[in-house]
Amino acid sequence: MRLRRIGIILIILLILSSIALGTEGNTGDKVYVVPIKGEINRATYYFVENTIEELEQKDARAIIFEIDTYGGLIDQARQIKDSIISTDVPTISFVDKNAQSAGVLITIASEKVVMAKNATIGSAETIPNTEKIMSMWRSILRDTAQHRNRNSDIIEAMADKDIVIEGIKEKGKLINLTSNEAVEYGIADLVANDYESILDHFNIKGSEIVKVEEGFQVKLAKAISSSTLSTLLLAIGFIGVVVEIFTPGFGIGGIVSIISFGLYFGGHILAGNSNWISLTLFVIGLILIVIEGMVPGFGLPGISGIIFIVVGIIMAMDNLRSAVLSLSIAIILTTIVSLIFVKLGYRSKIFDNVILNNELLKNKGYIPSDDMEHLLDEEGIALSDLRPAGFIEIGSYKYDALSDGGFIVRNDRIKVVKVEGSKIFVRRI
Repeated sequence: MRLRRIGIILIILLILSSIALGTEGNTGDKVYVVPIKGEINRATYYFVENTIEELEQKDARAIIFEIDTYGGLIDQARQIKDSIISTDVPTISFVDKNAQSAGVLITIASEKVVMAKNATIGSAETIPNTEKIMSMWRSILRDTAQHRNRNSDIIEAMADKDIVIEGIKEKGKLINLTSNEAVEYGIADLVANDYESILDHFNIKGSEIVKVEEGFQVKLAKAISSSTLSTLLLAIGFIGVVVEIFTPGFGIGGIVSIISFGLYFGGHILAGNSNWISLTLFVIGLILIVIEGMVPGFGLPGISGIIFIVVGIIMAMDNLRSAVLSLSIAIILTTIVSLIFVKLGYRSKIFDNVILNNELLKNKGYIPSDDMEHLLDEEGIALSDLRPAGFIEIGSYKYDALSDGGFIVRNDRIKVVKVEGSKIFVRRI
């Protein structure tokens, strides 16, 4: 009987615990704020996509995308737009400060658009602005605007300078709207500065607001994969190599170089822009360069090494144009630093295998042409037949000489009769 009571009590406790856990795990009354800030790149896309999938499983009541960006990569902006449109969770774009360039597409992808009082939206021109890219970009903006019942003409005019809208935009300028203008022209639904006002306006009352924070990995990947920091890391990495070459032993230059290149490739791998293949190619290139430095001359290992390094660096970045630009700037800065080291008189043993720098010294038997005048009228013997060129010996030194008066046989006695620069003319005695 006692055991029976204990069993009943345990069952009741288990039921109560399940109810408590179920209540705690219920997230259907929560609204999540997801930040989309900084440069739009692949790290941004992965963060937004993964967050949306996670919030769908949590049965979120709504998602507010807090936007503050000057733009970024078109492909990643389009992927973010697709993720926002495809979710069943109600979405609200809240432009906190700026929604420029690719940020325009992300903003109008949500069902509702809210602008902070001092926020702006517009200036969505692509770089480079070719006809092909612009046509594609305008079609994406137009399709998204029409899907969300936004003013597609104004949205397109944010990207194309050639579009003219009577009373709003003249040719040759891009549209950039303030918060009130965005509401007036049908781009935004509301001007507000806090989440409570936004939720009240759209009748999403009584919900708990939860801010989603970007993880350290996402923040690191976004920062490193940005074009500015990528260029800086490449430049520091190459300059570190130069410092290491011009200084004896392994020191601060090598350490800085390893850290910089490690962050560059690691950041792009974390951001999803690249994989381990790019890093492998880069390492192979470095190995080939080291091999080239160990052998005289400059040949296949050196050329192959440079190619592998360049290909590895370009493959690590998601955008070819940005990769070439970053690499070019890094090479220019590295060249400047190298010239400074050479100007200051620094030398490297690596260059000794590439550059001929042997010295011809008197104590090793070399007599410069300026000193040949002292041989005039000196006597010696022919070490070989002179027909007319051959070798002679005067004292204990050996010289190249020319016969000034016919054939001279080996071991004949000779006399220097004329000196012209490095040329010595002799006659048989």
